[in-house]
Amino acid sequence: PGKITGYLTTELFVYADIPYRIEGYQSLLNDPDNSVNYDDMRASLIAERCAQTGSDGKLLTLANGSVCRANLLEKLLVTTLVKLGNLVPGGGIWMNTRRPEWNDANNALVGYGLSMVTLCYLRRFLVLLEKLLKADSIEAYPVSDEVLEFFEGIHKVFEQFSYIQNAAINPVDRRAFMADLGLSAETYRESVYGGFSGSKSSLNKAELLEFIDLSRSFLDHSIGQNQREDGLFHSYNLLQVKPDGIEVENLYEMLEGQVAVLSSGYLDDKQSMDLLTALRSSRIYRSDINSYLLYPDRNLPLFRDKNIIDPSLVRENPWIQSELASGRTRFVEEDINGDVHFNGRFRNVRALSDALEQEAGISADTRSALCSIYESVFNHRQFTGRSGAMYKYEGLGCTYWHMVSKLLLATAEVIKSADEDHAGSEHLSPLLERFDDIKEGLGLHMSPAEYGAFPIDPYSHTTGFSGVQQPGMTGQVKEDVITRFYELGVEINQGEISFSPVLLKRSEFLSEPTTWKYSVGGDLQSENLVAGSLAFTLCGVPVIYRLARESSIQVYSDRETPTSIPGTRLDATLSQSLFKREKHIKKVVINLPSDKLRNE
Repeated sequence: PGKITGYLTTELFVYADIPYRIEGYQSLLNDPDNSVNYDDMRASLIAERCAQTGSDGKLLTLANGSVCRANLLEKLLVTTLVKLGNLVPGGGIWMNTRRPEWNDANNALVGYGLSMVTLCYLRRFLVLLEKLLKADSIEAYPVSDEVLEFFEGIHKVFEQFSYIQNAAINPVDRRAFMADLGLSAETYRESVYGGFSGSKSSLNKAELLEFIDLSRSFLDHSIGQNQREDGLFHSYNLLQVKPDGIEVENLYEMLEGQVAVLSSGYLDDKQSMDLLTALRSSRIYRSDINSYLLYPDRNLPLFRDKNIIDPSLVRENPWIQSELASGRTRFVEEDINGDVHFNGRFRNVRALSDALEQEAGISADTRSALCSIYESVFNHRQFTGRSGAMYKYEGLGCTYWHMVSKLLLATAEVIKSADEDHAGSEHLSPLLERFDDIKEGLGLHMSPAEYGAFPIDPYSHTTGFSGVQQPGMTGQVKEDVITRFYELGVEINQGEISFSPVLLKRSEFLSEPTTWKYSVGGDLQSENLVAGSLAFTLCGVPVIYRLARESSIQVYSDRETPTSIPGTRLDATLSQSLFKREKHIKKVVINLPSDKLRNE
């Protein structure tokens, strides 16, 4: 305990010298699809350093050649600021750095995409950062001058535009807000691309906590603005730059966004239950496997049905009619069935616009109208990647098992939080039922015929027309292990381990005696378990739950008699012995009152 807070002021951390340069704000706004440049000269300099010093040559250095160092607070602050510097209020975090999100099936969203998913996890990040700072006794932190200037710039913009949180955001205010934020972020980038000065200044903790609170209020406002009429929340949106402002265009519902909102801590237990209920009633729920799709399934148009201009648009556009009458096919052409198509050489609306601009006699209004028609035909703006174009590989109709497990874990977190807030059974019981529903929908609870493989093996996804696909140790395994510890009620707080199960069912305890055989990396060992017990290992030590009248712990060690402890918490000394795997502790038995466990 306290070790992380000690890092907040200790300069143990460094920066990587990355030879990529993000464009300025106006360039990003004009063309977010081309936002990153490669700095060849910088790359050569880094290569020279690596030839001299090895991989340390990839670290950012100061003017005198020494490595640029920072404390943990600065590193966490930079992470926060670069995300907040791309906040589009009411829309999400602007994905303008050519990097896809966690779900790479949505990788075509980079550019004009806005991520509510990242915004939700940023909110969670801020809550944890605030908790970390409040646990620290330090009242001010040294940070690089460039970072402090960035912080002050973002803080000033948030204070100046705090009024936009009072209602739905209009396009004019959004544009002004983004322009000021974008300039602040651009100024920071340009200053550090030239190298950190090495100068440090003090950042007051009270000011930082005020900033975190203000930032979170902006994020909360955006989350609230993104709740849909069906009770779900938007996951991703699109940026629409117009002459009179910046608008936000919503995309279809996705499971990822619901998990992010649940994980963010924005919802209380009742609101979380409302979201889980809406999710089960939505197009994302797949009843035949009792689980959830990444996004609603839909039928894609056949190849012959693509690139057909609506006849009404043809009739209403004199320029298209003139082109067809002339017999020219450079831009549009009519097939033997009378359908009118754009020339297939144009890969996107930008290519069409560039070609029209080179054509003599075409006005700006005509070019704009043709580009609008082109986008209405292809709708490239809403192309998300293979998520909207394929029926496998986390595409349409797919259940991605890692995300379902993330949903289960998020629900467990909500339940634990509600219990800590002393929520009544009228709030906890429905959440627990929903937790069970989600868990029962995991592949582990299916038959091999239903799953399409051995249920104990992890797979990536299930399509709408087959069993599981792509075997491998996916992130689902990690989520399920964490969730299991939530079920078992194993917690660590201030360096002490406690055992307080809220999700654990009475039916999981043995109904008759048995011999438990286990291994913790060595020879096979055994333990006789009585009826009414449940066993698992923690840090290589057997832990046995037993039903009893009162809560207590018996710690078996090298001593002849076990150490008895009232309650269900190990002190810091015993906990540290477990963490360090000192092997002094041979077994831990926890007596749990049966009325503290769930009934069926």
